[in-house]
Amino acid sequence: MKMKKKSVSEWVKAGDPWVWLNAGAVAISVIMVIGLLLLIAVRGLGHFWPADVVEANYALPGQPAYNIVAERVESVEVPAAQLREAGINIPDEHELMQRTLMKTGNRDVYGADFRWVLDEYLTDSKRPEMLFTAERHEWGNLYGYLKAVKENGQIVSETADLEPTASALATWQIFEKSIDRAARIHEEIKKIEKTDIGRINYGLERIRLKQRSLELEGKLTPAAEADLAVERSQYDEEYKGLQQSLIDLYGEINRDSVVVKVMDGSIHEIPVAKIVHAYRANAMGVPEKIGFYFVKLWEFLTDEPREANTEGGVFPAIFGTVMMVLLMTILVTPFGVVAAVYLREYASQGWVTRIIRIAVNNLAGVPSIVYGVFGLGFFVYFLGSGIDQAFFPEALPSPTFGTGGLMWASVTLALLTLPVVIVATEEGLARIPRNVREGSLALGATKAETLWRVVLPMASPAIMTGVILAVARAAGEVAPLMLVGVVKLAPSLPLDGNYPYIHLDQKFMHLGFHIYDVGFQSPNVEAARPLVYATALLLVIVIALLNLSAVTIRNHLREKYKSLEM
Repeated sequence: MKMKKKSVSEWVKAGDPWVWLNAGAVAISVIMVIGLLLLIAVRGLGHFWPADVVEANYALPGQPAYNIVAERVESVEVPAAQLREAGINIPDEHELMQRTLMKTGNRDVYGADFRWVLDEYLTDSKRPEMLFTAERHEWGNLYGYLKAVKENGQIVSETADLEPTASALATWQIFEKSIDRAARIHEEIKKIEKTDIGRINYGLERIRLKQRSLELEGKLTPAAEADLAVERSQYDEEYKGLQQSLIDLYGEINRDSVVVKVMDGSIHEIPVAKIVHAYRANAMGVPEKIGFYFVKLWEFLTDEPREANTEGGVFPAIFGTVMMVLLMTILVTPFGVVAAVYLREYASQGWVTRIIRIAVNNLAGVPSIVYGVFGLGFFVYFLGSGIDQAFFPEALPSPTFGTGGLMWASVTLALLTLPVVIVATEEGLARIPRNVREGSLALGATKAETLWRVVLPMASPAIMTGVILAVARAAGEVAPLMLVGVVKLAPSLPLDGNYPYIHLDQKFMHLGFHIYDVGFQSPNVEAARPLVYATALLLVIVIALLNLSAVTIRNHLREKYKSLEM
């Protein structure tokens, strides 16, 4: 039996074109999202791979040749006419030229980290095994040959060889041990400066504020002042001991230095204390490079930024982002649920309620920067200054809550995402069958007990849906945070061992703002570019993990109360 073919008009009337159009649009969207994520991942994660270092001669037509030592970053084709307009003497037979961006490092020597070269004029390219890369706390990477290692200004090992001879390798091993020693001392210094001295400074500040508070209340008696002086002297004595320890540690960490020959042939002596890592990428095999890659990746996730945020890690930004989102979720969930319960269960369904619902829906479309301005004006300047005058008069005129901080950023984003939670919760409450409520009331439960023990548990999957949408929007917001608490570099985390442990008044770092700062405010654009991709990928992963956690909870609740909905 033959099937009757549909005519074009019947096919259109049946709606099949729209089905295929929608399916195609979804497929294209998925492909674009996956492609974008792959681009970000390749550009960002590739930054941590220990790239080989090339040494070559470079001579443009009509210009003297010079030696270049650098990492290859990227290559592009450019019209020869464009190069001629830039003053480069390119022969007429060339129409396109291959140009490569080279990372030469040694910014303290050459004044710049990167330079463009034309591949055709690179000659005698080689990858010497003793050519090494040194990542430094400042001035970026250094590329060169190790000539000698010094202790207290005296040479303990040196080599004249640029090949991996026994003498050169022995000097390199001493250099590596010196770096490990400096890293251990640097961690001790960091612990004393940030943890121990930070605790003392915090304690001294609390004593100062306590004294000022007693002065304002007229209760600063000689006995109270003497007690404060005793506490202050204890901190002072502890600080003197730590200061002496720091002097000793700085003397130890500055003991070693290295003599390095760079690409222009000049010799430089560099303190080992300024070097974070040193490695010979050209002599590393694939397993060694993979191991070093994960070390760098872990450093990116757990370390603090350096070099105007273009080097180091982003742990403070990760911590600030997650902490702000958690606080925002804690604030927005109860308020959103209470508002939705009142609108759906208690408010009379008249024109006033309809206007309120329209207003809530419209609030979801307000630009986020408007919320930031409102947060700055109302929360920071009005509420914050009022809190300072009422509870922290001893700290004035320095603001405590009268300036941007973690609390005001979380409250502002809670206000921004409140409509999402209200709408999602209302929809969940509306889907609960009326007979469930009536059955609970018939068994003797009050309306409040019915809401708390029956209705809200059954609506919890919808509530979690609202929370998921709120987290997805809030975690990526940057514009309002720039006004209410986020900073380029926070000196300390908002959570530490000093009472009250969670410092809601402190400013914090955020991954979204970090991307903006590194990408658009960095003085070294080429060095910052791969970190923009890496941080963007990390922000996507953090948001995905937060959402997956919420989705897991929602699915568990949905399975738990599925039988009640049937």
